[in-house]
Amino acid sequence: MRIALVGATGLVGSTMLQILEERNFPVSELYPVASAKSVGQLVTFKGKQYPILSYKDAIAKKPQIALFSAGGSVSLELAPLFAAAGCKVIDNSSAWRMDPTKKLVIPEVNGSALTQEDYIIANPNCSTIQMLVVLQPLHQKYGIKRVVVSTYQSVTGTGQKAVKELLQQRNGTTQHEVYPHTIDLNILPHIDVFQDNGYTKEEMKMVQETCKIMGDDSIKVTATTVRVPVMGGHSESVNIEFSKEFEEQEVRSILQQSPGIIVIDNPANNEYPMPLLAAGKDEVFVGRIRRDYSQERTMNCWIVADNLRKGAATNAVQIAEYLLQHQLISA
Repeated sequence: MRIALVGATGLVGSTMLQILEERNFPVSELYPVASAKSVGQLVTFKGKQYPILSYKDAIAKKPQIALFSAGGSVSLELAPLFAAAGCKVIDNSSAWRMDPTKKLVIPEVNGSALTQEDYIIANPNCSTIQMLVVLQPLHQKYGIKRVVVSTYQSVTGTGQKAVKELLQQRNGTTQHEVYPHTIDLNILPHIDVFQDNGYTKEEMKMVQETCKIMGDDSIKVTATTVRVPVMGGHSESVNIEFSKEFEEQEVRSILQQSPGIIVIDNPANNEYPMPLLAAGKDEVFVGRIRRDYSQERTMNCWIVADNLRKGAATNAVQIAEYLLQHQLISA
């Protein structure tokens, strides 16, 4: 496969390169793309160095797939250009997620929605991905009525500058340029910009994306998204109200048999999902599964995943794998 990678020098872009190599994706030609000032610089893939190209040069080489992780404005401008050249675009930004003409895809949840006619495919928000990998098999069994989610999100979700800022603050600096307040030894109940309704854009992404991906507008979702001084993964406390009654052990069994999920749920031995356990892994981890005794047919759980991998890069590569496996890509 001829693969373009737009945003090759960023945190997610470099993780995409790593995952393409780890999963042995059949890359015959790689066309890394980044900003104009990066053209000519080299990136390494499978021990070989590749020069960064301009987007025009990359399009001219007729890639079959373009993995995008370069921000919404870049995606809005360039994704249609790649698509017009017959290239399947898998975009990690928020640019196309709520476009009614574009599919928003988690392969384990709704990969079957993809067709040969889909040339721009949206990768969901990192927090939405890990939550819905767990919710989908439970929705099929019990029917989900309402979800209340609070997230605890890693600084890696903001990018390299945020990681650098946290480490500098940890070493004594008082500067905070990426976040409006100090993030080290602190927690910010604020991810992305505030909306007129009092919620942040990140919170509304989780609400809107859940209904679109699940194909069910009746599911009620409310979210509070929080930035924590952690590197390695996002965590979520999720409260789920079902239409049907459930048993905790059956829930565990369903999740253990579902693709992409690892259940770690042994409180007696202090075993539960944590960002340190999820870091560098592609699975979604779930534990602290327990009944909510304050309300009928309701349970709580704790979900953790590496936001750069399953929350972004791995999910995008899995979409590419799905397209290839189901012969939805032209030669």
